[in-house]
Amino acid sequence: MSTAMPLLRKCGGICATPSLRARSFRSNAALEAIAKASEERIPNIALYNYPSFSGAFSALFAHLFHSHLNFPCLILPFSSVEPLRVEDLNVEGINKCYFLDFLGPKGFAVDLSQKSPCQVIGFDHRKSSVSKIPSPEDCPENLKFHFDLERSSSNAVYEYFSNELADMKSPNGEAEGLLNPEDRDRIEMVLKYIEDGDLCRWKLPDIKAFNIGLSGWRSKFNSITNPCMYEQLLEISAVDLISKGNSYISSCQHAASNLLKLNKVFKVRLGRGFYGECLGVRADGNSNLTDEIGKQLSQKSAAAGLRPIGAVTYMQRNNLKMCLRSTDSATDTSEVAKAYGGGGSPSSSSFIIRMDEYNQWLSVNSS
Repeated sequence: MSTAMPLLRKCGGICATPSLRARSFRSNAALEAIAKASEERIPNIALYNYPSFSGAFSALFAHLFHSHLNFPCLILPFSSVEPLRVEDLNVEGINKCYFLDFLGPKGFAVDLSQKSPCQVIGFDHRKSSVSKIPSPEDCPENLKFHFDLERSSSNAVYEYFSNELADMKSPNGEAEGLLNPEDRDRIEMVLKYIEDGDLCRWKLPDIKAFNIGLSGWRSKFNSITNPCMYEQLLEISAVDLISKGNSYISSCQHAASNLLKLNKVFKVRLGRGFYGECLGVRADGNSNLTDEIGKQLSQKSAAAGLRPIGAVTYMQRNNLKMCLRSTDSATDTSEVAKAYGGGGSPSSSSFIIRMDEYNQWLSVNSS
């Protein structure tokens, strides 16, 4: 399915005050930037999904395209926390409005295309966005969607602006590239990893480490508060991110091992024994290590002849939370979690458990 509707978010030289709160997106700074764009009759606006990795790189490609051609463009982050409104985008002289890696609330794009003569172009890849795409008879002529469940938005936007730029010859008759040759292979590799995560394929080597390494960049993906965002994105390397992610994983594994040496490990009768027994531990104050602790416990539990599940319990505010992890592909931890009002995947699930119920799960004999 390939319809087309991009909405780009870009600053185009318009800077905001660095004191702006990170999660205030319909802010005075954003509205002032839009007002200034209207005064200067900026013809292009790009809105990008924040804090999405695909959204940030899509904003980069919109920035590069318009910079290559010296086309003014206002690029802004778009968040569902406090989203911009259709009336906010009533910009004098606007010709194109791009939605990058999102389609906005249901009816948002259609409403904008009906109230503005500009061309509205959107990119998305999420199944949840299918319902936001109008039928052909209800779709205005100035509204186009680029929607593909098999390709991440960042790759689609990269291809779109690369092709648009290639169609515009330079003075010497040669087509320009969106990325410099020294950046192209490195950035394209980053896009492959982002797509692997966006589409939940998880097939590329070290994809977990990559996502951990990339997660540290989320706070830098706001072009209003971080005017250096584009330069920083161009420097990102999948190799460096994987190295950082693996270092973090290694440190977590080491910390989890130390915690299991210091804390008492005990048997847990899952569902009072209905789901069998496994090893468990209290990890209050160490919830960030839940995944690694649970996986190590899963292996210890299997070695002890119990179910290959690790039960990690800790206080979360005023609630007792139990997280179940398994390294055995034939084991489904979610059957326990769902029975107690929680959820998750076969290898990783969690739920809130009452203290009196939890005490019923503890075996008399501790290891």
